[in-house]
Amino acid sequence: MKNKEPLAPKKFGRPKTYLEEANRLLILKIHKEQNCGARRLECIIDHRFGRRISHNAIHQVLLENDLANENKKKKKRRKPWIRYERKHSLTAVHLDWHTSRFNGIEVCVVLDYCSRFVLAGGERSAATVETSINLVKRVLDEYGEIRRIKEVITDHGTQFFANKKDKKKKMNLRVNFRHSWQRMKSSISWPESSILRPMEKSKNGIIPTRKK
Repeated sequence: MKNKEPLAPKKFGRPKTYLEEANRLLILKIHKEQNCGARRLECIIDHRFGRRISHNAIHQVLLENDLANENKKKKKRRKPWIRYERKHSLTAVHLDWHTSRFNGIEVCVVLDYCSRFVLAGGERSAATVETSINLVKRVLDEYGEIRRIKEVITDHGTQFFANKKDKKKKMNLRVNFRHSWQRMKSSISWPESSILRPMEKSKNGIIPTRKK
């Protein structure tokens, strides 16, 4: 690429739209007649002229012509922005499946919520519940001495939740990963060794089998 100018950076996001001069004159005309705000003008223009102009665009035109004032209270953030609320690692982890768009392989990773470190991951031909549980077990085996995982954050995918019901409107025997994890993580009522016991299917999902 010597002696060649670099390519201009690509602009992301939705392209900015500009109002036509006819719409700007219409907004100023209706405002002079009605003397109302942007939201009311949006309804009037849509009802009388059949033109859909957003109230944000109308408000911008009014600001440019000193017919409206900015509300500073609405411009500031209502809630302070926090990147990651967790202060310690392994207090919560993310778990999700992703289908590769190149070869169609299913990928699952366990991501630490605080440090964003990939604790475990794997590639499979199909997204299964067993793989999800095995990945969490791997994290417990490798990092359990530091801290036991307190929470697992997942979506409502079929690999984690029982999303279907039978004819009697009862949840079928598909695995409910979150219920099984709540049983696995409760070290108060169950000893920690119970996490490594064989698993069995039940109405509440896959749970460790009790010793007889």
